[in-house]
Amino acid sequence: MTNSHRSPRRAARTLLAAALLGAAPLAQAFCGFYVGKADASLFNEASQVIVARDGDRTVISMLNDYKGELTEFALVVPVPQVLERGQVRVGERRMFDRIDAYSAPRLAEYFDPDPCAMRRERRSAPASSASQAEALGRAADTAKALGVTVEASYTVGEYDIVMLSATQSDGLQSWLAQNGYRIPPGAAAALAPYVRQGMKFFVARVNLEEQARTGFTTLRPLQFAFESPKFMLPMRLGMINASGPQDLIVYLLTRNGRVESSNYRTLKLPANVELPIFVRNDFSRFYRTMFAQQAQRENHRAVFTEYFWDMSWCDPCAADPLSTKELRDVGVFWLDGGGETSGAQPPGAAPFAPARRTSGAQPVKLTRLHLRYTSESFPEDLMFTETRDRANFQVRYVLRHPYKVEARACDAAPGYLAGLVKRQEREAQTLSNLTGWNITEVRTRAGLGAPGERDGDGSPWWRRLWPEASADRG
Repeated sequence: MTNSHRSPRRAARTLLAAALLGAAPLAQAFCGFYVGKADASLFNEASQVIVARDGDRTVISMLNDYKGELTEFALVVPVPQVLERGQVRVGERRMFDRIDAYSAPRLAEYFDPDPCAMRRERRSAPASSASQAEALGRAADTAKALGVTVEASYTVGEYDIVMLSATQSDGLQSWLAQNGYRIPPGAAAALAPYVRQGMKFFVARVNLEEQARTGFTTLRPLQFAFESPKFMLPMRLGMINASGPQDLIVYLLTRNGRVESSNYRTLKLPANVELPIFVRNDFSRFYRTMFAQQAQRENHRAVFTEYFWDMSWCDPCAADPLSTKELRDVGVFWLDGGGETSGAQPPGAAPFAPARRTSGAQPVKLTRLHLRYTSESFPEDLMFTETRDRANFQVRYVLRHPYKVEARACDAAPGYLAGLVKRQEREAQTLSNLTGWNITEVRTRAGLGAPGERDGDGSPWWRRLWPEASADRG
């Protein structure tokens, strides 16, 4: 999934080897209107992987964002065992679209209430002691000479698949090249650690006749299921021909708790902070810049959490939770059935829904991780662990529209307006700190003057000097 700024594709690509072995407080929390999402399409060269895991059982779905001649496509994935045909399936791209939409970082907006009305309500209603909580995969002789064994071969959908074992990485690279797989130079070094571990290799390429029969113009995701005690993501094959930092988004579906990396720092992205109103029309650029800034600050050595939530509900929803069928489609094998989503949006409903639950309990937790990496910054494969943390988290940014009120409207108005000046300056400072954007330019786009240039009610200092001029201008 890429945007219009994608860099030119290389002639051949060995995709990410994704065999899984093994801050200002807000008055509101989890409410408001969603006005934008930062989905995976914002990032160039972004790979997406869905992983469903419980115990030693793992199901992986890999989205091939390959663009180019299909004859150039090659996918090599280290796996812990020879996969039978029944363990491999061709999925649908919509699975990624659904889970991406559900978990994408989002922008929400709120509207300040009338401060005068709030004052009146406080006078007439008893004080409340409750406070709101803040929420986020040919010849046998040749193969033998090269130390390669063809363990199995079959076709699934539009993919021809072979399962290989090897005793030497150079031999494996040579076998792949001799058999028409477009493997980039230097693959042997990346393959060597997996050969030493005795792993098998899931190798796929496109069967053009079968591809024509499908009617699809893009490659569909490949899914495969296996068992392994190791919970890891072999990333090194994805770095063989990388021309720069790569983005990886991993959606991890587990039974109990949040997933994090056990061999790299896992950090939560800055979230639940207020930003200037103009970000509403520039959210994509903001999020790309903010993520790049955070990744650079960590020297591309950190894994960032963008979302963690119980799949049985959301509050509010940027998209409906995945139904039981959809969860099984993405590999969640431990569901017994039932539990379809309830309360589907009626025709004409708003595109972003409020809180939504499923009709039955879904023992599924979704963790969304995002990293930007290089071969130097991530020299080891990515290891995972499922924690006991069940605290919901979402990367959410907030816009608060001020209420237009005159300072003389009521006793509460001057205090509200004075607080508004401080809040808007804080929003500008937050945006500048998150993105590195020039604070003066941020203030200008937000319609703010430099600190000290506005009175306590938010108006320019000179307005009280010549009030009649302001009145003449309407």
